[in-house]
Amino acid sequence: MSRIYSFFLFACGFPFVHGWAAEPADWIWSARFVITENAQRRVIENGAVAIRADRIVGVGARAGIDARFQAKQRLDRPDAILAPGLINTHTHAAMSLFRGIADDLKLQDWLEKYIFPAEAKNVSAEFVRWGTRLGCLEMLLGGTTTFTDMYYFEDVVAEVAKEAGMRGVLGETIIGFPVADNKTPAAALEFTERYLTRFRDDPLVVAAVAPHALYTNSDETLKASRALANRYHAPLIIHLSETKKENDDALAQRHMTPTQVLDSLGVLTGRTVAAHCVWVNDGDMAILKARGVGVAHCPSSNMKLASGVAPVVRMLALDLAVGLGPDGPAGSNNDFNMFEEMDLAAKLQKVTTMDPQALPASVALEMATIRGARALGLEKEIGSLEDGKRADMMMVRIDRPNAVPLYDAISQMVYALKAEDVRDVMVNGKVVVRDARILTLNAPQILQKAAEYRAKIAASLK
Repeated sequence: MSRIYSFFLFACGFPFVHGWAAEPADWIWSARFVITENAQRRVIENGAVAIRADRIVGVGARAGIDARFQAKQRLDRPDAILAPGLINTHTHAAMSLFRGIADDLKLQDWLEKYIFPAEAKNVSAEFVRWGTRLGCLEMLLGGTTTFTDMYYFEDVVAEVAKEAGMRGVLGETIIGFPVADNKTPAAALEFTERYLTRFRDDPLVVAAVAPHALYTNSDETLKASRALANRYHAPLIIHLSETKKENDDALAQRHMTPTQVLDSLGVLTGRTVAAHCVWVNDGDMAILKARGVGVAHCPSSNMKLASGVAPVVRMLALDLAVGLGPDGPAGSNNDFNMFEEMDLAAKLQKVTTMDPQALPASVALEMATIRGARALGLEKEIGSLEDGKRADMMMVRIDRPNAVPLYDAISQMVYALKAEDVRDVMVNGKVVVRDARILTLNAPQILQKAAEYRAKIAASLK
């Protein structure tokens, strides 16, 4: 460093470390433990993370980060764990307004007798706007920084995600019957192309194509959806082998599993996120592995609907990119709680394999962070606290009765801590939750609107 440059930096107020000017940062966040989820799965006691603009620029021991960086602002939480933001790989955010509308039913009964009729009577762009606001409010307060969505009026979902300051992989639903935003699959494909164009290269929104499922679309529509996604280098999101009925119907009608059918149509050739994958066999998993398909495992939903237990241990043995998702908050699961999904993902595999080591806490957390990022094709950008990655992270308090004593930070995250323990959240370098209070959304207004929609929806079902 030249003497002239050194003098200039000193005159501008930059401190020096061993003869070098400290690097500027916008934020330093420090905590009792920093869970990085990097390749070494490093956990740093008394650690810190430095952020400049929307990126992480330093991760390490607090003393080292403090010596290396001069931050404009800092957040010190000696009674917290600092961890990557949680990644929800499958949900239907606007369905928050249908929360609890019909419970304890089989999937087909729930869809055909309750949800599809309720959607036909109530879903509009404004319904989606307020339902997504409610969903984003709950997700951000619970430490979820990225959500993967499939619904109608997905351009409105994207607008709300940006308003909330939340990252989203957001898929416009394409389905084989008239729905609120498009009356035909052809119209839906045209709508989706406009949507993909509008949000191309957005810093928060990854626009996606979302054919609902094999059983709700024609082969032609499925192939057109894949072609559209590939043309725009966009992900394709689809429900796959969620129920035994779906699997049995495909075998009876086509003599192939749903995975084999989709693969024969070329639907899995390209960036794909397949939700559920409960009824998949070894051959199906080999196809998913070969095609690089990300899997969204939804333990709460699959349990509540009695859909079955996905063979997650076998998927992980193949190193499939398996993430976690709560699914929709109506009959399939009534919240967006990713802490609950981590806990249940681990316990469900243990009890069904009769092996307490089948899916350890470390793997459950991985599924909610870096492996979930892999499922979305975003592992180079999010999912861990590492230099150069997007600054998506959360502080989780460890000073409450359910959090003490603490012997292992990762075990505590999965089995003891709750969504309500999240205190601060940052997405893309911007603080969106501070002291458990949302900074980007009008929470009282959202709750009031939810009450108004509840009355309207209840009246429509009489």
